Amino acid sequence: MLNASKLALAGRLMRTGGVVVYPTEAVWGIGCDPQNRRAVERLLKIKNREWQKGLILIGSTLEMIEPYIEVPSRMAWRRATATWPGASTWVFPASEHCPLWISGDRDTVAVRVTAHPVAARLCDAFGGAIVSTSANRAGDPPAASPGAARIHLRNQFDLLVPGALGGLDRPTIIRDATNGNILRR
Repeated sequence: MLNASKLALAGRLMRTGGVVVYPTEAVWGIGCDPQNRRAVERLLKIKNREWQKGLILIGSTLEMIEPYIEVPSRMAWRRATATWPGASTWVFPASEHCPLWISGDRDTVAVRVTAHPVAARLCDAFGGAIVSTSANRAGDPPAASPGAARIHLRNQFDLLVPGALGGLDRPTIIRDATNGNILRR
């Protein structure tokens, strides 16, 4: 059962610069407002992750991710949308509206239209796409439980949204939208 009050609180927190932890398709994630540079910098500090690596964005609808990407071809769009909503992440050229603190030192951005019920409702509660990266410090294994997320991240986030993981045995596959090549299995 989804906790509507926690989701609403998480949405409000992210709109004001908060960082939240939540279940995703395979592991616990940590996220924030991708347009809020301070929130993203805080998230990166919590994870001990360099900004240059870039971050994944998730949305519950195509409309949530469209502002961040440029679609290089109809085929690229067909490839990605055939898997969404779902557990496939696609790398697209970043649009001019995609902040550098999201794309990192790349001219691309990784995006997913999630089918995970909690992650999708979290995007809805926030009102747009959110950062979605694993709830662990750089170099540590991804968190497979709320307790592991708390330990890995040293309780430095604002809220943990309860829920079940989506059942995948590893983080989502990442593909290049321009050619369909697998970048991460």
